[in-house]
Amino acid sequence: METQIIYGKEVAEWIQEDIRSRFDVFQARTGTVPGLAVVIVGEDPASQMYVKSKAKACIKMGFHSEVLECPETTTTPELLGIIAGLNHRADIHAILVQLPLPAAIDKTTVLDSIDPIKDVDGFLPVSTGRLVRGDYRWAACTPAGVMKIFEYLQYDVSGHEAVIIGRSDIVGKPMALLLMHAHATVTICHSRTRNLSEVARRADILISAMGKPGLVDASFCKEGACVIDIGTVRITPDQAWPELLEPESVWQKSFEKKGYATVGDVKFQQLLGKARYITPVPGGVGPLTITMLLDNTLKAAQLQAGFEEDELHVG
Repeated sequence: METQIIYGKEVAEWIQEDIRSRFDVFQARTGTVPGLAVVIVGEDPASQMYVKSKAKACIKMGFHSEVLECPETTTTPELLGIIAGLNHRADIHAILVQLPLPAAIDKTTVLDSIDPIKDVDGFLPVSTGRLVRGDYRWAACTPAGVMKIFEYLQYDVSGHEAVIIGRSDIVGKPMALLLMHAHATVTICHSRTRNLSEVARRADILISAMGKPGLVDASFCKEGACVIDIGTVRITPDQAWPELLEPESVWQKSFEKKGYATVGDVKFQQLLGKARYITPVPGGVGPLTITMLLDNTLKAAQLQAGFEEDELHVG
């Protein structure tokens, strides 16, 4: 079987065309530029890089972007004050607090202080509740991006059996709800699931979001399955499986240049010729997360400008 590799950049560009079209109409009707504020605490390198990518994407698409950098010593009350200010700003339509936060900060209190109408990450209880109920304004960015992959492929998930490995609030749970709303039959697995590979082999759609390098090998994959790899982890050469160390592989080149390589949960090479569709790591779902953040920001701006909510429904 020939495996079609799904590159996130291609899907992201397709989504961005729609965002640009809606952005132009919105700006012409309201004179408003959608605004996103990202709050980051501390100097975690991965977080810093991700925040820069978000700001760059905003500028490219014509959005207003602000990055509020706070020192590692920032307290919970200080952070709550910053968010309260952003909640009241008319030019900021979307607020994102970059995770992880320092251990001394009360993450739940901080996230719950964001105005729900500006919660473009979709993490608040109100946002989660609406997703469960099925009348959500928008969904968490990564799962929403995966649903866009199916739309791009014209892959109807209705009636298909989907297995999700990983039950996080950020990916696994919202992913399951989105698939259920699209009429897939969903099983959620996790680290304590018995006979994990056997359960995974039932899947027409296999989504792994464990962050466990190389967890999913050929024994997990049903012939002709659609495999979406959301796990993203950096590993060193001593942690690599043999296929990664082939002389011309992108991973080997990364080991030589950086001393590490970014991999996913899936042993990508082992599933080629067995899966019908597969996303690589890097280059798969990653670009879609930021693109869907822009999509959610535009929807938040539309909602705050008085658009009818049914215009914003993504289900």
